[in-house]
Amino acid sequence: MTRFFTQLLTVALLAGASTLAFAEEKKDIVDTAVGAKTFNTLVAAVKAAGLVDTLKGEGPFTVFAPTDEAFAKLPAGTVESLLKPENKEKLVAILTYHVVSGKVMAKDVVKLTEAKTVQGTTVKIAVKEGKVMINDANVAKADIETSNGVIHVIDTVIMPK
Repeated sequence: MTRFFTQLLTVALLAGASTLAFAEEKKDIVDTAVGAKTFNTLVAAVKAAGLVDTLKGEGPFTVFAPTDEAFAKLPAGTVESLLKPENKEKLVAILTYHVVSGKVMAKDVVKLTEAKTVQGTTVKIAVKEGKVMINDANVAKADIETSNGVIHVIDTVIMPK
Protein backbone atom coordinates (compact mmCIF):
# COMPACT_ATOMS: atom_id res chain seq x y z
CA MET A 1 0.00 0.00 0.00
CA THR A 2 2.82 2.43 0.85
CA ARG A 3 4.50 1.78 -2.49
CA PHE A 4 1.24 2.67 -4.26
CA PHE A 5 1.03 6.03 -2.45
CA THR A 6 4.69 6.75 -3.18
CA GLN A 7 4.11 6.13 -6.89
CA LEU A 8 0.93 8.20 -6.83
CA LEU A 9 2.76 11.06 -5.11
CA THR A 10 5.59 10.86 -7.68
CA VAL A 11 3.10 11.02 -10.56
CA ALA A 12 1.30 13.95 -8.94
CA LEU A 13 4.56 15.84 -8.41
CA LEU A 14 5.67 15.24 -12.00
CA ALA A 15 2.28 16.37 -13.31
CA GLY A 16 2.49 19.49 -11.16
CA ALA A 17 5.98 20.28 -12.40
CA SER A 18 4.95 19.97 -16.04
CA THR A 19 1.93 22.19 -15.38
CA LEU A 20 4.21 24.82 -13.89
CA ALA A 21 6.44 24.68 -16.98
CA PHE A 22 3.42 25.32 -19.20
CA ALA A 23 2.27 28.17 -16.98
CA GLU A 24 5.56 30.00 -17.50
CA GLU A 25 4.94 33.48 -18.90
CA LYS A 26 6.10 34.50 -22.36
CA LYS A 27 9.23 36.62 -22.55
CA ASP A 28 9.13 40.18 -23.88
CA ILE A 29 10.49 41.14 -27.29
CA VAL A 30 14.04 41.82 -26.07
CA ASP A 31 14.35 38.66 -23.96
CA THR A 32 12.88 36.58 -26.79
CA ALA A 33 15.43 38.03 -29.23
CA VAL A 34 18.29 37.39 -26.79
CA GLY A 35 17.14 33.81 -26.23
CA ALA A 36 16.87 33.06 -29.94
CA LYS A 37 20.65 33.45 -30.42
CA THR A 38 20.13 34.60 -34.04
CA PHE A 39 19.60 38.28 -33.28
CA ASN A 40 22.90 39.15 -31.58
CA THR A 41 23.57 42.13 -33.86
CA LEU A 42 20.01 43.40 -33.48
CA VAL A 43 20.23 43.13 -29.69
CA ALA A 44 23.59 44.97 -29.67
CA ALA A 45 22.07 47.70 -31.85
CA VAL A 46 18.98 48.00 -29.62
CA LYS A 47 21.29 48.41 -26.61
CA ALA A 48 23.48 50.98 -28.39
CA ALA A 49 20.39 52.94 -29.44
CA GLY A 50 19.01 52.98 -25.91
CA LEU A 51 15.82 51.19 -26.97
CA VAL A 52 15.91 48.23 -24.56
CA ASP A 53 13.46 49.74 -22.06
CA THR A 54 11.10 50.75 -24.86
CA LEU A 55 11.02 47.25 -26.38
CA LYS A 56 10.64 45.72 -22.93
CA GLY A 57 7.71 48.09 -22.34
CA GLU A 58 4.02 47.37 -22.40
CA GLY A 59 3.55 47.63 -26.16
CA PRO A 60 2.16 45.91 -27.99
CA PHE A 61 4.74 46.10 -30.76
CA THR A 62 5.28 44.28 -34.03
CA VAL A 63 8.97 43.92 -34.80
CA PHE A 64 10.35 42.98 -38.20
CA ALA A 65 13.57 41.52 -36.82
CA PRO A 66 16.61 41.12 -39.08
CA THR A 67 18.81 38.14 -38.27
CA ASP A 68 22.57 38.29 -37.81
CA GLU A 69 22.83 37.04 -41.42
CA ALA A 70 20.69 39.98 -42.56
CA PHE A 71 23.05 42.44 -40.86
CA ALA A 72 26.02 40.62 -42.44
CA LYS A 73 24.62 41.51 -45.90
CA LEU A 74 25.21 45.22 -45.22
CA PRO A 75 28.36 46.76 -46.69
CA ALA A 76 31.50 46.15 -44.63
CA GLY A 77 31.82 48.53 -41.70
CA THR A 78 28.16 49.63 -41.72
CA VAL A 79 27.17 47.95 -38.46
CA GLU A 80 30.33 49.07 -36.66
CA SER A 81 29.73 52.64 -37.83
CA LEU A 82 26.08 52.62 -36.75
CA LEU A 83 27.00 51.37 -33.27
CA LYS A 84 29.20 54.41 -32.60
CA PRO A 85 27.71 56.93 -30.15
CA GLU A 86 27.87 59.75 -32.71
CA ASN A 87 25.55 57.75 -35.01
CA LYS A 88 22.93 56.97 -32.37
CA GLU A 89 20.23 59.11 -34.02
CA LYS A 90 20.64 57.29 -37.34
CA LEU A 91 20.65 53.91 -35.56
CA VAL A 92 17.44 54.78 -33.69
CA ALA A 93 15.79 55.78 -37.00
CA ILE A 94 16.78 52.48 -38.63
CA LEU A 95 15.68 50.34 -35.69
CA THR A 96 12.36 52.12 -35.17
CA TYR A 97 11.72 51.66 -38.90
CA HIS A 98 11.54 47.93 -38.09
CA VAL A 99 8.78 48.44 -35.49
CA VAL A 100 5.04 48.97 -35.90
CA SER A 101 2.72 49.88 -33.03
CA GLY A 102 0.25 47.14 -32.17
CA LYS A 103 0.36 43.38 -32.48
CA VAL A 104 0.02 42.54 -36.17
CA MET A 105 -0.06 38.80 -36.78
CA ALA A 106 0.78 37.23 -40.16
CA LYS A 107 -2.90 36.67 -41.03
CA ASP A 108 -3.36 40.45 -40.70
CA VAL A 109 -0.06 41.48 -42.32
CA VAL A 110 -0.98 39.77 -45.59
CA LYS A 111 -4.11 41.95 -45.84
CA LEU A 112 -2.04 45.16 -45.75
CA THR A 113 -0.12 46.99 -48.46
CA GLU A 114 1.77 49.24 -46.05
CA ALA A 115 2.21 49.96 -42.36
CA LYS A 116 3.30 53.06 -40.49
CA THR A 117 6.43 52.45 -38.45
CA VAL A 118 7.35 53.89 -35.08
CA GLN A 119 10.03 55.84 -36.96
CA GLY A 120 7.23 57.76 -38.70
CA THR A 121 7.37 56.57 -42.29
CA THR A 122 5.77 53.52 -43.86
CA VAL A 123 7.03 50.12 -44.97
CA LYS A 124 5.56 48.46 -48.03
CA ILE A 125 3.97 45.05 -47.55
CA ALA A 126 3.40 42.64 -50.41
CA VAL A 127 2.84 38.97 -51.01
CA LYS A 128 4.99 37.75 -53.90
CA GLU A 129 5.01 34.13 -54.99
CA GLY A 130 3.46 33.12 -51.69
CA LYS A 131 6.05 34.98 -49.59
CA VAL A 132 5.42 38.04 -47.49
CA MET A 133 7.76 40.92 -48.23
CA ILE A 134 8.46 43.95 -46.05
CA ASN A 135 10.02 46.38 -48.54
CA ASP A 136 12.76 44.16 -50.06
CA ALA A 137 13.00 41.77 -47.10
CA ASN A 138 11.44 38.32 -47.02
CA VAL A 139 9.61 37.28 -43.89
CA ALA A 140 11.50 34.10 -43.01
CA LYS A 141 9.46 33.23 -39.93
CA ALA A 142 6.27 34.84 -38.69
CA ASP A 143 4.25 35.08 -35.50
CA ILE A 144 6.80 34.64 -32.74
CA GLU A 145 4.53 35.78 -29.94
CA THR A 146 5.96 37.62 -26.96
CA SER A 147 4.43 39.09 -23.82
CA ASN A 148 4.37 42.56 -25.39
CA GLY A 149 3.87 41.89 -29.08
CA VAL A 150 5.05 39.76 -31.96
CA ILE A 151 8.27 39.24 -33.92
CA HIS A 152 8.43 38.49 -37.63
CA VAL A 153 11.92 37.41 -38.71
CA ILE A 154 13.22 39.07 -41.89
CA ASP A 155 16.24 38.24 -44.02
CA THR A 156 17.32 41.81 -44.86
CA VAL A 157 17.83 45.01 -42.89
CA ILE A 158 15.31 47.53 -44.20
CA MET A 159 16.34 51.18 -44.41
CA PRO A 160 14.13 54.24 -44.10
CA LYS A 161 14.18 56.60 -47.05
